[in-house]
Amino acid sequence: MRIVHTALFGIAALLCAATAVQSQQQNMAAVDPAPPTADAAPTADAVSPPPAPMAAPAAAAPATATPAAAAPAATPAPAAAKAAAPAAKPPQKSAALEPKKKVYRPALIPADPDNVDSDGIAATVNDISVSEFELRQRMSLFLATAGIQQASDEEKKRIRGQILEQLENEKLQLQEAIKKHITVSPAEVDNQINHMVTDNHLTIEQLREVLINAGSSEQALRTQITAQIAWEKTVSQEYQDRINISPADVDAEMARYAEGADKPHYLVSEIFFPVDNPDKDAEAHKTALSVEEQLKTGGNFALVARQFSQSPSAASGGDIGWVHEGQLAPELNAALTKMTVNTLSPPIRSIGGYYIISLRARQEPLGTKIAAPQEAATGPDSTLPLARLLLPLGANPSKDVITSAMKIAVNLRNAYSGCEMLEKMPAQLSGAVYMNLGNMKVGDLSPEIQKALAATHSGEAAMPFVSDAGIELIGRCDKKVVVQTAYVMPTRQDVENQLFQQQISAMARRYMRTLRRGVDVEVR
Repeated sequence: MRIVHTALFGIAALLCAATAVQSQQQNMAAVDPAPPTADAAPTADAVSPPPAPMAAPAAAAPATATPAAAAPAATPAPAAAKAAAPAAKPPQKSAALEPKKKVYRPALIPADPDNVDSDGIAATVNDISVSEFELRQRMSLFLATAGIQQASDEEKKRIRGQILEQLENEKLQLQEAIKKHITVSPAEVDNQINHMVTDNHLTIEQLREVLINAGSSEQALRTQITAQIAWEKTVSQEYQDRINISPADVDAEMARYAEGADKPHYLVSEIFFPVDNPDKDAEAHKTALSVEEQLKTGGNFALVARQFSQSPSAASGGDIGWVHEGQLAPELNAALTKMTVNTLSPPIRSIGGYYIISLRARQEPLGTKIAAPQEAATGPDSTLPLARLLLPLGANPSKDVITSAMKIAVNLRNAYSGCEMLEKMPAQLSGAVYMNLGNMKVGDLSPEIQKALAATHSGEAAMPFVSDAGIELIGRCDKKVVVQTAYVMPTRQDVENQLFQQQISAMARRYMRTLRRGVDVEVR
């Protein structure tokens, strides 16, 4: 079930940075690299794959399973790892769940011992506290993982309010899970973390270091993963048997897909800034321009959308899915048809406010014949137009300094849109140095640069690396070759699964609104 799965989301940039640092540690003469650890998983025991998100909730949980309340209330990290595949609609059940042999009392969630010196309480939710310590951890980690290099006081205030609401929701979700006797086993949490370390070629010790450097901890991450698994099980237990996707529903959706099959399709994300009255137009436009600048300097679109967008799509990182030409408002459609893949628009004034849209992929009309793109491999004899961005580290940089600079470089690589982007960086990143290298023969470059460029395609930036001068990011200035694909009609099973996910997600949101209406929340 895909509800709002943030725990395995925003840490991808941090893990990519850590992986890049790991692969380049032999170049760090001033830093003694930590020896690799054999502790490649959170637990020594083998862990079986986690149950499918939409499986029957925890009725047969092992006796050793941990009640949802047992997770400490430390601040979790917005994290990213392997996204769970959408769950298929399960068979309808008629029997009620069997009663649990063990009764878990709806006790309060134990306080995190790290919160003893928390500098006060940010809010209380049904007499359960959200500490300033938790809030500070979450904010610092969000700013790091979202790639936001600088945030104004106004932006920080807005982010603080939204993150505080997320923390309040987690407390409510855990309380509801406790009341319904939901359990989450340590093995389920271990499996999620195992995916993270495996996918990013890290050990658990390196993951812990990444989290600490970002202002969080492994325990904080485990707490949030526990809360999310518990919430998915709670929603599943409450609603999954009430959903029935009929053949007529599938037929209607298939007909809708067929209507736009002869038009180009676009995979779009959005960030929406509402204008409630004309007097607020300039203010909303200013905020949108500020967010656009953050995105251009390497900000993670999905994470920024979660915090700033005022559209329902914010819950899924701004993702509005595939749309065909003419399906959006005229102003947005006009901009979309002129965009290239992996670019974003400036703020666009349309219905209700300003939009920033990101084009993630494009498909040509159904039946379009597409020739395979031809691109020569990059080798020592290749001549490429290149540009270089250097992030100097100074003399004897610490590991924290190197990791922080590498994280910025990785964010810039992920958002790379051409050499013009790198040229603007010195004005936005203090100390950064830009050089237009012109047309260079790859064989004449240093071994580090040759190795980095070997894995690139046209219009891409190489993975940043550490040199004696600092962190180096080499960008290719040739035009990016976009691999075209043609639209393919989804199968009936695909459509049924999608409709099921839409309904269960909507029910989860209603469930959360109901919980908040009946709760006593006091913000300090």
